[in-house]
Amino acid sequence: MPPASTKAAATAVADSRLSPGAAGYRRMSLALFAAGVAAFALLYSTQALLPAVSAEFGATASAASWTVSAATGALALCVLPLSALSERFGRRPMMTVSLAVAVVVGLLVPFAPSLEWLVALRAVQGAALAGVPASAMAYLAEEVRPKALIGAIGLFVAGNSIGGMSGRIVTGWAAQLWGWRAGLAAVGVLAALCAVAFRLLLPRARHFTPGSLDPKALARTVRTHLADPLLLRLYAIGALFMTVFGAVYTVIGYRLVEAPFSLPQGVVGSIFLVYLVGTVSSAAAGKLVGRMGRRGALYLAVGTTAAGLLLSLADGLAAVLAGLVLITAGFFAGHAVASSSVSRTARTGRAQASALYQSAYYLGSSAGGTLGAVAYHHGGWSGTVLLGLVAVLGVVSITLYGTHAARVEERQARRVHGGARGAHTANPTPAVSGLR
Repeated sequence: MPPASTKAAATAVADSRLSPGAAGYRRMSLALFAAGVAAFALLYSTQALLPAVSAEFGATASAASWTVSAATGALALCVLPLSALSERFGRRPMMTVSLAVAVVVGLLVPFAPSLEWLVALRAVQGAALAGVPASAMAYLAEEVRPKALIGAIGLFVAGNSIGGMSGRIVTGWAAQLWGWRAGLAAVGVLAALCAVAFRLLLPRARHFTPGSLDPKALARTVRTHLADPLLLRLYAIGALFMTVFGAVYTVIGYRLVEAPFSLPQGVVGSIFLVYLVGTVSSAAAGKLVGRMGRRGALYLAVGTTAAGLLLSLADGLAAVLAGLVLITAGFFAGHAVASSSVSRTARTGRAQASALYQSAYYLGSSAGGTLGAVAYHHGGWSGTVLLGLVAVLGVVSITLYGTHAARVEERQARRVHGGARGAHTANPTPAVSGLR
C-alpha cells in the first residue's frame, strides 16, 4: 500500500487538472478549437478547388488530388518526429511554431507558378502542421481530467471539422469571385487570425514533464505501441475511416460541377457546410460511448457511414447531400471514439501513441484522396463509393475481431484467476479496457 502522503499528492495532481467549469477549461477549449480551425483550413484548402486547379494546369483529377495528398502524406510522415520534439520542448511551443510556419507557407501557396510547385509547397505545409494534432492530443491527456477527456478531444475534433468546412467554403466563394489563388490567400489570412487567438488563449501546461530526445528510447516506445494489438487495431480503424472520408471529399467537387448537377464553384464550396454535422457528432461522442460502449459506438459510426455511401449513389442532389450528411456524421463519430481510445490505452509515451494514430490517419487520407480520384476516373462516382465500402468493411472486420479477442482474453483471465471476476475487473488487460 502506498503511503497516505503519496495518495494525497496523486489526488492533488488529479484535482488540479482541468474539467468543465474549472478556471482555464474554457480558454483551453477555445484555444484548441482555434488551432483546429487554422490547421484544417490550411490542410485541406485546395480540396474544394481541385476542378479549378485541374482547369488551370490542364491536370487530371488524380494529378490535382496530389495537392491534398502531398499535404496529408507529409503530415503523416512528420507527426512522429515532431511529437518527439514536443516531449522535450513542450506541447504549447510545438503547436505555436507549427502553426506559424504553416501560416507563412499558406500565404506563399497562392503564388505557386506550376502544379509541381503547388504540390511541393503543400507538402511543406503539411509537414509543418504535423506538430499540431499529436501535441494537442498529448496536451489534453496531460491537462484534462480523465473523465472529461473524451469530451475535450471531441471539442478539438469539432474545431477540426469547422476548419475543414470554413476553409473549403471560403476558398469556394473566393475562387468563384476572384479565382482559386484568391481563395487560397483568404484561407491563409483566416488561419493567421486563428493562430494568434490560439497563442493568446491557451493556458500554460501545468502537468508537462520534459523528456529526452534519446532516439533509442523513442524507438523502444514506438515498438511497444506497435506491439499492442489494441493500438494496432485503433490505428487501422482511423486509417480506414479516413480513407473513406478522403476519397469522398476529394472527388465530390468533380461530381457536382459536372452534369447532371453542374453547380458553380461557390455552391460546391458551400456543400462543405455538411461538416457542421461532424462538429455535432464528434462533440457528442462521449455521450454515445457512455450509452453504447466504445464498440457499440464504432458499429453505429460504421453503419451510418455505409448508409451514406449507398445513398449518395442517387442522381438527385437532395439524396447526395443526405448521403454526405450520414458519411460525415459517421466518420467524425468514429474518429473521436478511436482517437480517444488511443489516449486512454497508452499508459506511457502518449504523444508517440497519438502520433502513430495520426500517421495512420493521414496516410489513410492520402490513400483515400489518390485512390478515390483514380476510382472516379475509371468508374465514376460508383467506383469511389465501392472503394469507401471496402474500407468500411475493413473497419467492421477489425472491430469484430477485437470483440472476439476481448472475449478470449476474458475467458483466459477467468481461468488464470480461478474464476475470480473481481480480480479480472480490477486488472483488465489493455485489449479489454481500451475499447470496451
